[in-house]
Amino acid sequence: MAADLIVQRPEGLYCPPGDFYIDPWRPVARAVITHAHSDHARVGHGHYLAAAPAAGVLRVRLGQIDLQTLPYGLAITHHGVTVSLHPAGHVLGSSQVRLEHGGQVWVASGDYKVAPDRTCDPFEPVACDVFITESTFGMPIYRWCPDDQIFADINGWWQRNADAGKASVLACYSFGKAQRILSGVDASIGSIIVHGAVEPLNRAYRAAGVQLPPTRLVTEVTDKADLRRALVICPPSAAAGPWVRRFGDSSTAFASGWMQLRGARRRGGYDRGFVLSDHADWPGLMRAISATGAQRVIVTHGSIPVMVRYLGEQGLQAESFETEYGGDAVEADVEPAAAG
Repeated sequence: MAADLIVQRPEGLYCPPGDFYIDPWRPVARAVITHAHSDHARVGHGHYLAAAPAAGVLRVRLGQIDLQTLPYGLAITHHGVTVSLHPAGHVLGSSQVRLEHGGQVWVASGDYKVAPDRTCDPFEPVACDVFITESTFGMPIYRWCPDDQIFADINGWWQRNADAGKASVLACYSFGKAQRILSGVDASIGSIIVHGAVEPLNRAYRAAGVQLPPTRLVTEVTDKADLRRALVICPPSAAAGPWVRRFGDSSTAFASGWMQLRGARRRGGYDRGFVLSDHADWPGLMRAISATGAQRVIVTHGSIPVMVRYLGEQGLQAESFETEYGGDAVEADVEPAAAG
């Protein structure tokens, strides 16, 4: 039997014949990075390889690193392992890592979603023998509505608040979710103000060719009437802290897949919850796995036991890797810049 192309090590997921890691959580010499979220892209590695569209956001998040980029679909060979990166549809520059060696093809998907997204390349199914999948929302309860419906709900909420002279404070993760929301809101309703953690990432998205509406920092706004009609995009910690007080009377909301859980909005103290995730829902996970044709599936971070059991019942060889990835819950406030 051929040796596995990817194994678990204390540093992360390791490719033995290629002598490199995929999204390692401890410092290593060579790291292939699926995307720039903080649980997958960490400082301290000697050399980084990532998809070309990820270059800007990786440098915003990690600073000056030894970064090599590949266009999607272009293959290189390292120690006899053919490596290529393919769109994961998760956030700007997110990729699946395809490895081919000794007659085997493995794909490590990182985080992914199959729903359309204006801000990143769409998920591309990649045929393989072994597929490593996330399971952040790997339970049948998670089924997303179309983006157009969610954006209509957000715009309606914002318009009603603006008519009442209240700011609309929408908490979301600063990288990926914030830009996806910006791409779908109706900027004619009022000004859009973003937290200082969000704006450097907006600039990286715009530099990559993603169309976003104009945004300002709160320190750039002199007209209080603008503040009272504004949509305010900020990380959850800012929505719960003193930074948000400068907007006066406001309505607060949180955009996350976790808002589908009854009670999540109430526990967070938000007025509204919008179910919007950058991860695949249950049907999306099943479609993605099926499209690979893989007979062996390795499940990581999320609802691992549920997914492993279900996939096994479908006749697949299903198992799991223990990782230090955090899924949709980890995008903590490690963003650059201050709270401007």
